[in-house]
Amino acid sequence: MDSTAWTAVAFVLFVIAVFKPAKNAILSGLDARIDEIRLQVEEAQQLREEAQALLANYQRQQREALKEAEDIVTRAEEDASRLRKKAKNDLDDAIKRQEALAREKIAQAEATAIARVQETTVDLAVSATEKILTDRLTGKAGKDLVNTAIGDLPNKI
Repeated sequence: MDSTAWTAVAFVLFVIAVFKPAKNAILSGLDARIDEIRLQVEEAQQLREEAQALLANYQRQQREALKEAEDIVTRAEEDASRLRKKAKNDLDDAIKRQEALAREKIAQAEATAIARVQETTVDLAVSATEKILTDRLTGKAGKDLVNTAIGDLPNKI
């Protein structure tokens, strides 16, 4: 065999001898890289699940906040309506009280005016009667009328 053949055989033996340990080293390196990638994928999946859980939690909180805001608005509208009705009722009551007070004052003023008119009428009637009596009842007829009136006084009282 010539030197080229021996070189080829030596090369093949060298490749066979190096291939097995190199193959193990390459495969262990690849296995380590696969394990590393698998861990990264699992970590990414775990982070994804956590992110989805956080997203679901935030969406739930947002729905709850919106519902709470709607409830607050509804309660505020109900309170405003109730307060508006109460204010209207209070105003109506105050107007009724003022109206009653005004009617009472009018009735008092009317009674006072009627009393004044009656007093004035009585005063005028007494004055007119006095003048008529003093003008017409002079002398004996006037004295007789006065004496009769004085005599009837105990019976009338």
